[in-house]
Amino acid sequence: MFTGIVEALGSVAGIEDRGDAVRLTVHGPEVLDDARPGDSIAVDGCCLTVADLHDGSFTADVMRQTLRLTTLGGRAVGDRVNLERAVTASTRLGGHLMSGHVDATGSVLAREPSAHWELVRVGLPAALSRYVVPQGSVAVDGVSLTVVEVSDMGADDGWFTVSLIPETLRRTTLGTRSPGEPVNLEVDVIGKYVERQLGTRGRER
Repeated sequence: MFTGIVEALGSVAGIEDRGDAVRLTVHGPEVLDDARPGDSIAVDGCCLTVADLHDGSFTADVMRQTLRLTTLGGRAVGDRVNLERAVTASTRLGGHLMSGHVDATGSVLAREPSAHWELVRVGLPAALSRYVVPQGSVAVDGVSLTVVEVSDMGADDGWFTVSLIPETLRRTTLGTRSPGEPVNLEVDVIGKYVERQLGTRGRER
């Protein structure tokens, strides 16, 4: 589990094609102080398992399914990525609980800067629109954000907006994402569990 509070900006240091998978090497010494093989680290919101550690970097095996369903498939050497270690029992939950399992990709539609924050509009697949609500939580490239406004549910060209404070703009990749660029989206898992339980309850009657 993760909280969406990005610990560091890392960079893609290597991409090794292994046919049915890719071995990704990420440079990010800030998140490796206590890391060991088998630990989980979120890369742009995708939970990856550390396979090896060396020289301030770690490697992780990324399956084709993950490459297809997330933005990791489009990453190149030198790209910046958001990094977060998995939570522990003593971690402060400053964001919201996240699984690191990306639901879908969206795209940055527009950016509207202001004096003290920046309003960003993000494209939302119609299938996810029911899980995103104003004042609710959503993860964009692994960053825990509060939703400001949402388009009508079920719209083919759905969207939501988030306000990014200067700290988020400075410390994460969201500060440089341009309109048209894809982003990973993970909706609040609690809403999905509630929907599942209500659906099951209805079938039992």
